[in-house]
Amino acid sequence: MIDQRSPILRLLTLLLATVLGLFFALPMLWLITAPFNERATLSVSIPQPPSLANFEVVFNNQFAIRALFVNNLIIGGGVMVLIAIVATLASYALSRTRVPGSDLLVYILILFSSVVSGTAAMVPLFLLAYRLGLIDTHIGVILIMTGGLLPSAIFIMRDFVSSIPRSYEEAALVCGASPLRVFWDVALPLVRPGVVVVAIWAFVNAWGAFLVPLVLLRSPQNMPASIAFYSFYSEAGTPNLTLVSAYAFLYTVPVLLLYLLINWRFGFRFFGGIKR
Repeated sequence: MIDQRSPILRLLTLLLATVLGLFFALPMLWLITAPFNERATLSVSIPQPPSLANFEVVFNNQFAIRALFVNNLIIGGGVMVLIAIVATLASYALSRTRVPGSDLLVYILILFSSVVSGTAAMVPLFLLAYRLGLIDTHIGVILIMTGGLLPSAIFIMRDFVSSIPRSYEEAALVCGASPLRVFWDVALPLVRPGVVVVAIWAFVNAWGAFLVPLVLLRSPQNMPASIAFYSFYSEAGTPNLTLVSAYAFLYTVPVLLLYLLINWRFGFRFFGGIKR
């Protein structure tokens, strides 16, 4: 039997962890170095000297900049707000009301949202958006993406709501508070970290969405950044790596800033705040 505390085993474990870490770190290193290299390739190389010329060309592309800083924020922000509101209300209702089969309903929603993927449902969704006059509109994209993410968001939020002791709400009801005031003043402050989790999760999914905007949007001024990447491709389909890397760098900045903001505000200590 091998002694797990042996120096050889520890060395092999460390070596394996180092190799895996480098495997996942190389793409990030490329993303950090390539945008500042005027002759970027697929290999990781330190630019000598660093240059901002690639970013200057990207910012001169009005189509790509509008897609990133206007359209993406509209779609991502819309989906985030809708998911946060609807998932919170729905999860609170499912957790606090005694509806026969509510657990089964949640699991069925999760099952169908996983099995019926966006690709499989794209044709009926397109026909629905066409009949409602939502083709080539941000509202159509926001509503369809919200519907696709909502079952999973309700499933996540329901665990946060269920962790709140009912005695808190019962005490407020005894003091004469209305059900709406109980939700607003008692339940919502306690599940606020869960709302933040679901909101950020929805924003990241909407930020990187490609299929739904590609199918529903027609006008260049409505396209998000995931489609605007193709403006840095040649007519033959060859990417300009220097511009693609610079645009990809800008593409990650809003999500990274959002992560840092939430980490600073909550520290990702989302659990353990309630004592029964």
